[in-house]
Amino acid sequence: MISLMLQQPAPGLHIVATPIGNLGDLSPRAAETLRSANLILAEDTRVTGKLLAFAQAKAPMRRYDDHSTDSDREAIVERLASEIVALVSDAGTPLISDPGYKLVRAAREAGHQVHTVPGPCAAIAALTLAGVPTDRFLFAGFLPNKAKARGDAIAEFASLRATLVFYESGPRLGDALAALAEGLGSREAAVAREITKLHEQCVSGTLAELADRYRDAPPKGEIVIVVGPPGASAAASDADLDSALDEALERLSPSRAAGEVAERLAVPRKRAYARALELSRK
Repeated sequence: MISLMLQQPAPGLHIVATPIGNLGDLSPRAAETLRSANLILAEDTRVTGKLLAFAQAKAPMRRYDDHSTDSDREAIVERLASEIVALVSDAGTPLISDPGYKLVRAAREAGHQVHTVPGPCAAIAALTLAGVPTDRFLFAGFLPNKAKARGDAIAEFASLRATLVFYESGPRLGDALAALAEGLGSREAAVAREITKLHEQCVSGTLAELADRYRDAPPKGEIVIVVGPPGASAAASDADLDSALDEALERLSPSRAAGEVAERLAVPRKRAYARALELSRK
């Protein structure tokens, strides 16, 4: 049963999601938490200052990001027993491609309460716009800057039968899409930008088509790339199965070899295991 709960927040660490573009998306509970806080931890106090003015929150702010030290974190944790400390990111849900997990872990280890105030998240919002399967997806954050590292990262995702979600910047978008097209092939994809803002846009097409579109026309704003899962591949032949099992059986038991090969070739495990037993007896 859903209920409206706007009572005074309890002491502890509060993870507060903030708007990703439209201030109207700040929830009443998030606004109340910010107004009640004794301290607000922010990536950029200038950005968060605008949000606090909108929410009429007057709590002092402290910068908290990847460069914060262990002693910074310890000082914050000491305050959680009796004070309300809110952690926000510049936009969206903290800890999603943002710093903060070490603080949450330290707070829990010290026995303090950690509360979540859920709300906007660019990755989830982009999935709702993209029109690709969402029953299984992987959030992969930002791809590496250097071409080889980026290609290696993409190769790790190539065999996953899931939708992939990446964050990206305008100047890097064309190169990222070209690398994804090369590494993942012709997949459905979408580029979502300016989500929840006046000029919200979501452009769909194959990865190659999107790479062509944005090669010489980098867009402005925060960008999310959504890549659909690989299409159904041709069923593995008996020869393909035997070849894969022969290699796996040199390293693994028939059961484990069958499991590995069944997942890689997308064949029923029962079929792979029966054949693995036959080959192992030979």
